This record gives sequence, C-alpha cells and structure tokens, in this order.
Amino acid sequence: MTEQVRRDFVKYSFFKVDPAWRGLPAKERQDNKAQLAEVLGEFSDRVSMNSYSLVGTRGDADFMLWKVSEEMEPLNELMARINHTDMAQYLTMPHSYLAMTRRSPYIDDHVHEGQEGTGTSTMRIIGRKYLFIYPFIKTHDWYQLPKEERQELMNEHFVIGHKYPDVKISTAYSFGLDDQEFVLGFETDDPSHFLDLVMDLRESKARPYTLLDTPIFSCISKPVEACLDDLG
Repeated sequence: MTEQVRRDFVKYSFFKVDPAWRGLPAKERQDNKAQLAEVLGEFSDRVSMNSYSLVGTRGDADFMLWKVSEEMEPLNELMARINHTDMAQYLTMPHSYLAMTRRSPYIDDHVHEGQEGTGTSTMRIIGRKYLFIYPFIKTHDWYQLPKEERQELMNEHFVIGHKYPDVKISTAYSFGLDDQEFVLGFETDDPSHFLDLVMDLRESKARPYTLLDTPIFSCISKPVEACLDDLG
C-alpha cells in the first residue's frame, strides 16, 4: 500500500500597525495586545503557528504569523477572529502568502532526515532565531526544459545547500492558490550563513530561470506577546 503523504496549508501573514495606535492610552494598548494574543492562543490545537517581529528589519511590516494547518478553514476562522478584535482597526496586512506542502519532484535521489514531502512528514516549524522568507517564481523557459536537465540543475542547488547545514529550508507550493509559484522560508541561528548561501546560489546554473524572488523578509522569532510589545 502506498504511504499517504500529508498535505498542509501554509500561510504567511504580515501585519503593519497604524502609528495612530501608539497614541492610545497605555492601558488600552495593553488590553488590545492581550486580547489579540488570547485569540491566537485559542487556535493552538488547530493551527501550528510561530510569530516573528520585523520591527527594525522592514518598513512595511511589523510582525508576521507563520501558520500551518491541515485544512484551509482554520486559517479563515483565525483571521475572522482577529478581525473582530479591538486592535484590528489599526492593523493592515501589506503582504500575505498562501501555499501548500507537497513532495518535490526533484528529491527521488536526494533524501535526508526530516525532509518535507516524504513519508508522512509535513512542514515543520523548527523555531530557530531567524527566518528569511520570499515568494518565488520561475521563468516559463524553466518548465520547457527536459526533466533530466531540470534535475541536473536542482542537484547543483542541493550540493550548494549542503554547505550550510544549519540553514533549514521550508518550501511551500502556491500554484493556482496565490500569485507566486512558491514561498521559500529559511530558518537559521546565524543570518550570515543565509547571506552566504544566497550569494552562492546567485552563481548557480539555474539562476537565469528565476523570474522573481522578492520581496525578502528578515524575521526574528519571538513569542507573540513579545512581537506585540515591539509595536509600542
């Protein structure tokens, strides 16, 4: 019997707070943050979630929620609950990416422990200190290449990636679900290793087949309460 591979929905939601919120009385702001944190906690048994601060790293987003769920409905319900909080009137979502997990077509001869999309494993949020995220789109020419040629180019990517074992990649697929084709997330405790990885990948033979790989978000993993405290 073929082993069933679990497929999960993945959602990256970036939030920006209206500066007017910081003009509210301190008690009201504290109550707003506590209410929002409570709502997020209510979904802990249905949505795997980690929170990140972007205060100081981006100008267009303040915090981000990385969510993984077996079904789409909990993601919808969670956002609906957020919309009913007192803080919602001061929040915008400048960036939002929806995707799913699936088995990569290039890993048949490239298997390692904890690999996503194999067996019954799915996307795992490791929780390292830093997370770097960007949407990704390949050129049309990439999909016209023979599978063997694409495999050879991806094998080079794997070799480069293995030079940085402390950088954990999470690949999610957005074909037909959102504007991008992929959403790539990289978890690490040392940002310099991710920077070096990206520089190495720029010289790979597959690079000319990249159509889009921005914006890039540099995120700091923190408990949701700490992310909200960063807002003011």
